Amino acid sequence: MNTQSTPSPQFYLTAPAACPYLPNEMERKVFTHLVGPRAAEMNDILTQGGFRRSQNIAYRPACESCRACVSVRILAQEFEPTRSMRRVLASNSDVIATEFPAQPSSEQYSLFRRYLDYRHQQGGMSDMTVLDYAIMVEDTHVNTRIIEYRRREEGSGLEQRPKGELLAAALTDVMSDGLSMVYSYFNPDLDERSLGTFMILDHIRRAKALGLPHVYLGYWVKGSRKMDYKTRFQPQEHLTPRGWERFDPAADGGKDTFR
Repeated sequence: MNTQSTPSPQFYLTAPAACPYLPNEMERKVFTHLVGPRAAEMNDILTQGGFRRSQNIAYRPACESCRACVSVRILAQEFEPTRSMRRVLASNSDVIATEFPAQPSSEQYSLFRRYLDYRHQQGGMSDMTVLDYAIMVEDTHVNTRIIEYRRREEGSGLEQRPKGELLAAALTDVMSDGLSMVYSYFNPDLDERSLGTFMILDHIRRAKALGLPHVYLGYWVKGSRKMDYKTRFQPQEHLTPRGWERFDPAADGGKDTFR
């Protein structure tokens, strides 16, 4: 295993596998290990270059015939919520968001398992055990936090670890230029709360408060319904062959256009 003891990381290429987003496509990934004293620095550089982190690995698509996966980041300091997003914030006004070190709990895993069983029964994470979940949270050499979202209990106040039902959680990297949402999950029975949207709005608020310009959302694939929500958070930039460019979803009939 590469431990990055040399000045430059070593990169590897995976074998082809079925694409989880587009039918009849095959995916490959290029990846490297994020360990050692330069892990945080490398995570910043690689995320800015379109990589994502999973445990101690940074990866990005390297498909031979497809470029559908596009890295997306929200311009947090310019963001203003839409009317529907303000309704989401109002409907979750009883939720307390609390940030902790990246440490797993049985309560988190129970909610995570419930989310996977409802939303991703056929996904690559569908058979994750409690140990797998603990590794996903703890196996990090960068500044990673877990944010818990709980329903405020009457009279519970704002103590260090609030009581109340755990509704959602987000595993998040704090980088030099923004927050990267590594993975988030929520109670699938509470659709009316739009908890996925609420967590992104909360991350934008946190980035603004920290003076950070970006919230990284990972990859967007045009035509993939499960990823359509990512383009709702405007303004945002997409990583193109020319670098990060502002995305204009309304231009040219909603095609991939930039300004």
